[in-house]
Amino acid sequence: MNQLILVDLLDREIGGAGKIEAHREGLLHRAFSVFICHDGQMLLQKRAYHKYHSGGLWTNACCSHPRQGEKLAAAVRERLRHELNIAPDTCRVTEIFDFVYFQKYGDHLFEYEYDHVFLADYGGALQANPDEIAAIRWVALEDLQADLLTRPQDYSAWFLIAAPKVLQFLMRAERPQAILG
Repeated sequence: MNQLILVDLLDREIGGAGKIEAHREGLLHRAFSVFICHDGQMLLQKRAYHKYHSGGLWTNACCSHPRQGEKLAAAVRERLRHELNIAPDTCRVTEIFDFVYFQKYGDHLFEYEYDHVFLADYGGALQANPDEIAAIRWVALEDLQADLLTRPQDYSAWFLIAAPKVLQFLMRAERPQAILG
């Protein structure tokens, strides 16, 4: 089983495929990205170097794919636990937008994802899973903006699309001060 959820451009489920099949054939599938901010900083992870794509690049706190029959919210909670050891009841996440992106990695590997983006305010303990993450760091939002402009090659493709939208969301005056600091 353990199939990714294939979707159309409106995020309607149209089938399933194994993870490798979906990425080798460039099939549009459902994914999610979680951004964690606290006191004016964003948590970044450096993807483990052995990942089949984007290894060693900086990106958002965690990301993955829900499986067929799995609710998106449950998949998000499980991935936060798996990658950062964040207990589900200690971190409330809110979906803030979604987008579709396509990225080619070599001749036979593609990311074609309908990505749901979640945001959380969390300042508790973190324990990075070394199978997933090479390093984590907190970065001030202003410093992140500058780094994205001068060193985009250091970041994952989806992060370069989503991060400016997350930053724009955070910079709106009506957002909670706990996130902005």
